[in-house]
Amino acid sequence: MNIEILDARHAEAYRQLRLEALEQYPEAFASSYEEEKDFPVERFHKRLTGTDSTTIGAWHESELIGSVTLVYERKPKLQHRANIMAMYVKPSYRGSGIGKELMQQAIRTARSAGTIEQIYLSVMAHNEPAKRLYQALGFEAYGKDWRALKIGQTYYDEELMALFL
Repeated sequence: MNIEILDARHAEAYRQLRLEALEQYPEAFASSYEEEKDFPVERFHKRLTGTDSTTIGAWHESELIGSVTLVYERKPKLQHRANIMAMYVKPSYRGSGIGKELMQQAIRTARSAGTIEQIYLSVMAHNEPAKRLYQALGFEAYGKDWRALKIGQTYYDEELMALFL
């Protein structure tokens, strides 16, 4: 397995992984498969080459099996903060430490920026394995976003977590 920062060369593999995540786990992401399925690969290329975020990928041989994105705040009063977004590991690879390695690389990336003092994330309140992972890495819950997402007539709560570097 290999962990690396994704760039323009990885746009198609990232697109496929992202669409799988959105389709299989709609309650875990604010975006939807329906919104992103028709996005051209160039849109994913821009995501991976922009300066507002860093996307980290986990590879098994030539298959992208997981990713996480670190999004930087750009407003002057918020530049000490970053956000973890779009964390996903393919189901067949869960429990093998890949999620932990992705998150550790995201934390190292934030630290190396030199200006990031804290990292925020939100996780579905019912996703106990993910919450345990984040807690093991030092994230602490600081609140709940009740009914954060609504899919059809079902609401999903999110737990809000932060890590102070």
